[in-house]
Amino acid sequence: MGELVPGGNVPLPPGVLIVRVPGPFDVCALVTDDGGRVRGDADFVFFNQPSAPGARLSGDTLTVDPGALRAGATRVTVAVSPADQGTPLNRLPSPTLHVTTEAGRLLARFSPPRPREESVLLLAELYRRGPDWKLRALGQGYTEGLAGLARDFGVEVTDDGAAPSPAAGDGPRPEAPSWLLTVNSTRSRAGSPPVAFEARLASAAQAHAAAMAAAGRLGVEGGDGVSVYQRLTRTGYAYVRVGEHLVSGPRTAEEFLDHCLRRPQALRTLQDAAFTHAGLGRAGAFWTALWARPLGPGDLARTEAEVVALTNRERAAAGLPPLAGDPALTRAAQAHSADMVARDFYAHTAPDGSRPWDRAAAAGAARRSIGENIACGQRSPAEVVTGWMNSPGHRANILAPGFTHIGVGFAGGGRAGTYWTQLFGA
Repeated sequence: MGELVPGGNVPLPPGVLIVRVPGPFDVCALVTDDGGRVRGDADFVFFNQPSAPGARLSGDTLTVDPGALRAGATRVTVAVSPADQGTPLNRLPSPTLHVTTEAGRLLARFSPPRPREESVLLLAELYRRGPDWKLRALGQGYTEGLAGLARDFGVEVTDDGAAPSPAAGDGPRPEAPSWLLTVNSTRSRAGSPPVAFEARLASAAQAHAAAMAAAGRLGVEGGDGVSVYQRLTRTGYAYVRVGEHLVSGPRTAEEFLDHCLRRPQALRTLQDAAFTHAGLGRAGAFWTALWARPLGPGDLARTEAEVVALTNRERAAAGLPPLAGDPALTRAAQAHSADMVARDFYAHTAPDGSRPWDRAAAAGAARRSIGENIACGQRSPAEVVTGWMNSPGHRANILAPGFTHIGVGFAGGGRAGTYWTQLFGA
């Protein structure tokens, strides 16, 4: 019997296999070929459609007869979601997959890491290698439920919740999520938690890869003038951290990942412990990978507090007293960062002519003097404060003896991806 870890695999004996996931879960399966795509409706086995050639679902048990699968089928991917759709997956016991022979002999067991925000977990795939079948443990997550899972395997889910039907003629799709095995294995070796597939990241990545292919060149902005970050925010995904890989040339997802793994800067992004989600898109020879962490409750306050702490550390090193937080300055700084994203500009003077002291007064700040630092493109509080300290004008504001208070703003999106504002007052 094999106790599996993510990415581990065991050979399977010939004959019928029993796959069971006990507990408060709905089990489903997708029957695909080597490309990871369903051929049609009958390839998706779930509670509303519990059988397909060679696969039958009954409660928490999936029975698979590899020899009876439809022609061309080489994989059966098993996933689980909460039986009660109103219950988050991370509030349930961690699912454990058991695989046995028809006679009851245990072949493998797999318990993935406890999910965080994911609503569906890919547990394992049964796959054919030559004449034999094997089982591979996955442990990958989706945040958009069964609909997100189905779409990534080439299934279109109707809005009324009816059984899924195959998509046809709808252009390129993001790569199937098998590439996440390599990504999460690499992250694990670096001590970073796994990332989950996120359909909105994949959609933005696919759109940007297509825009680069149309222009025939790599770039954060496509030939249409839209940045990869703008494409992401248009999907409705708000982020506090973001990273990207833009590459041309690889022929497969494996070649793309090999390219990233062999380059130190790309590898650092892939292994960054701050990221929780990933998506991959390809158009011809052009590839886009997006890595992100969604903006959650308290993230803005934590980001602002970290910038203030790093700023005060620099002041302490220069023998200066710390700056105190000012809610009005914070409101004005946050509004300016958000405005730069929304109105697509980067300047101290806004399109309506307002300047830092105007914005501070409008937010209710009662300070005699005002100073402002802005920045764009930096990926973390440490990076942005370091950048300001390396710029004489911005450094002068941070180390100005006369300033006593500070407000900080952050917004993700726009052409540069991140927009930062420090507003100082005395």
